[in-house]
Amino acid sequence: MQSYRLRITPQSAFATELLGDTLFGQLCWAIRHRLGETHLQTLLQGYTENKPFAVVSNAFPQGMIPRPSLPVHYFAEANGKEKKSSELKILKKRIWLPLEAVETPLAQWQQHSKSNKEVGDIKQRLQAHNTLNRLTETTGTGAFAPYTMTQYWYQQGTTLDIYVLFDDTQCSAAELQSCFDDIGCFGYGGDASIGMGKYRIDAFSPYPLPSQAHANACLSLASCAPQGCGFDPQRSFYQLSSHFGRHGDIAANMRAKPFKNPVLMTQAGAVFSTPVPKNGFIGQGLGGNGQLSKSIHETVHQGYAPVIGIHLPPLAEHK
Repeated sequence: MQSYRLRITPQSAFATELLGDTLFGQLCWAIRHRLGETHLQTLLQGYTENKPFAVVSNAFPQGMIPRPSLPVHYFAEANGKEKKSSELKILKKRIWLPLEAVETPLAQWQQHSKSNKEVGDIKQRLQAHNTLNRLTETTGTGAFAPYTMTQYWYQQGTTLDIYVLFDDTQCSAAELQSCFDDIGCFGYGGDASIGMGKYRIDAFSPYPLPSQAHANACLSLASCAPQGCGFDPQRSFYQLSSHFGRHGDIAANMRAKPFKNPVLMTQAGAVFSTPVPKNGFIGQGLGGNGQLSKSIHETVHQGYAPVIGIHLPPLAEHK
């Protein structure tokens, strides 16, 4: 697998968070439109058999990765002397780790970490929407009641990094860049038809993901489906999230239900005790054969995640 970094600059607000699995889904639609449905079907052959043509990370502030979802006693700054709860709350807000700090021992990562405000805070705001009843030409109750949707606003000049692993025997870097550019032009995620989700590509270039010496665990850079992968449960740490997906693009308006079956995944920043795989990702492909969608039986969901190798100290050192 080739490892590339996609650097983008948001050009509008977003109605959907820039998550790797959602980006992968929209990438599939972009491939279908640009290269044809047959080409997409060829790329997806073997996807649920640990043969993905591409694995996409979440979007992170430039030069940052998520701090591992580890107990605070793994970090020297939060360990040792007792700290006030207010101090621990401040430490927990420092959720971003500079890439150059990966080379330092894991115990020092907390002191290198930064908060959202330090790297470019994302503002969330509620946007009001109306649905008009065409019989009365006004809003009403039930389906015609006004509602709000969350929007994500980045500070002007913010740049984001997305890490993409891909099999260059199946697709080229130029093809992927063109498809990612299409997504940025037409809009990513919800409310793209009214101007949300626009971004500009600044660079798409090779970027090998770093790894610590003597790595014995993996730090995930996207949501992941680790079920049944054989990871050591005693030395794996993660936050869970339920994904209630729905079809996008032209499938969003199909007569059949646009909603997919929910999936349970770990969030980016999860740590799994396992040797770093040579292909650079962990997890599994989900779906196929109608498991996720009754509308499009071939639907798959990215349960893979790019990883960074880290050295997780023995538990005895932190008791």
